[in-house]
Amino acid sequence: MTNIKEQFPQLFLRVAIAVTMLSAVADRFGFWGKNSAWGDWENFEKYTRKLTFFLPEGLSQFSAYTATFFEIAIPLLLLVGYKTRIAAYGAGFLLLIFALSMTIALGAKAPLDYSVWVGSAGAFLLASQRQFSLSADQLTKKI
Repeated sequence: MTNIKEQFPQLFLRVAIAVTMLSAVADRFGFWGKNSAWGDWENFEKYTRKLTFFLPEGLSQFSAYTATFFEIAIPLLLLVGYKTRIAAYGAGFLLLIFALSMTIALGAKAPLDYSVWVGSAGAFLLASQRQFSLSADQLTKKI
């Protein structure tokens, strides 16, 4: 079992990464209103086109849908703690791709302002844990 000193910070990191990713999805579906980063799907697609300027428009749109799918699936896995290591690596790589794309397309300040590098690093740190307490993984682990 995970040491009690690691148990709650690990859970906090899992929840923080998950909620942050789900908040971004909520924004693109309009749940945060117009005073947010995108406010709706159309603005999110425009933003995605900025980040994926090197792709044809059809692939850029596909990347918006793909990113959204993973930004829903990965946080849900993290919240329940199922396949946590795989989900944490997924979050780390997804956020790393976002950070690199934002840096190339918008400059170094954008991913720093949104703490995308920190989120990616935190996800990779989470993935390096040996066990995941307070998780479905722990409950289903064979004794």
